[in-house]
Amino acid sequence: MKHRKGRVEGEILRELTKIIRKNIRDPRVSNVTFTAVECSNDFSYATVYYSLLTEDEQAQKEAEAGLEKSKGTMRHLLGQSLTMYKVPELIFKRDQSVIYGSKIDRLLADLKKQEQDRQN
Repeated sequence: MKHRKGRVEGEILRELTKIIRKNIRDPRVSNVTFTAVECSNDFSYATVYYSLLTEDEQAQKEAEAGLEKSKGTMRHLLGQSLTMYKVPELIFKRDQSVIYGSKIDRLLADLKKQEQDRQN
């Protein structure tokens, strides 16, 4: 069962990426990148994690609103491409790992700068 769940999650991720690039014309979601999908055990819900290239709070809210508005269209197009009996309900959540990674990069750069200052 774990193998099937992983395959279905991967397929949903690939198809949603295609759908958002080709079929969704909303400018609010133009900078959205899907990073992962987690399905419930019965495949009735799929949590889709997304990231944005900007940390602007206004852009975050607009992207969230755009995803919610286009959720039905995405689910409909997903149902046409998947060979599942029931298409899962989509739940969108912001992927915090990108923000965390950039914070770690900034901290490492600061440490490197302090080390260079200490050596000089």
